[in-house]
Amino acid sequence: MSEPQGASEPGVDGIRASDVPEGMPEGGVEVLRAMQVPTQRIIAIGLVLWAVALVVTLLVPALHEGERSWWPWGCVAGFVLGTIGFAYVRRGRGNAHDAG
Repeated sequence: MSEPQGASEPGVDGIRASDVPEGMPEGGVEVLRAMQVPTQRIIAIGLVLWAVALVVTLLVPALHEGERSWWPWGCVAGFVLGTIGFAYVRRGRGNAHDAG
C-alpha cells in the first residue's frame, strides 16, 4: 500500500503527518491542562507550620535572643502573609478554574 499524498513530505515545521502520534492535534502541539491542586489545604498546612515555628522560637530562649531576636517576627510575618493568602484564595480570586 502506498502512503497518502503528502504524508511523506515534511510540513512547514519539518514534521510529517505520519510522525504525529494518534490523539495529538493537527498542529502537533498538545493541549495542556492545569493541575488540580488543593490550594486551601496547602496554605492551611503552611499556616500551622508557621504557628508551630513561632511557638518553638518563643519556648527555646536560644532561638529568640541575641542575633536571632528577629526569628519570632519572621514567623509572625509568615503567619500573617499566609492568612492574607488564605483569605484571598478562599474568596475565589487567583483561582485557575475561572481563568480564561
